[in-house]
Amino acid sequence: MPTNSNDNNRNQGNAGGRNASGSGGDMSVREAGQMGGEARREQLGPEGYSELGKMGGEARKQQLGPEGYSELGQKGGQRVSELVEKGKQAEGGSSSNR
Repeated sequence: MPTNSNDNNRNQGNAGGRNASGSGGDMSVREAGQMGGEARREQLGPEGYSELGKMGGEARKQQLGPEGYSELGQKGGQRVSELVEKGKQAEGGSSSNR
């Protein structure tokens, strides 16, 4: 029996190519996840996501403490500097010319 390439693509990336229900339905795990994400977006709205982000930030602050935040900021600054330098090199310039 020939396989439909759309069916193969639909089920790539999920557990053994099975769909979300495991009963041979038409929805892939990916599609089910997307539907769930859209439903969650409707439930929370922009304000809900903002509140969720604040809660996550507070939890992370408790985990890292002041020293951890300082280290994280330094790593971020280093990465930005690297990307700026890379961009200058891609344009044909060097950091000593600017």
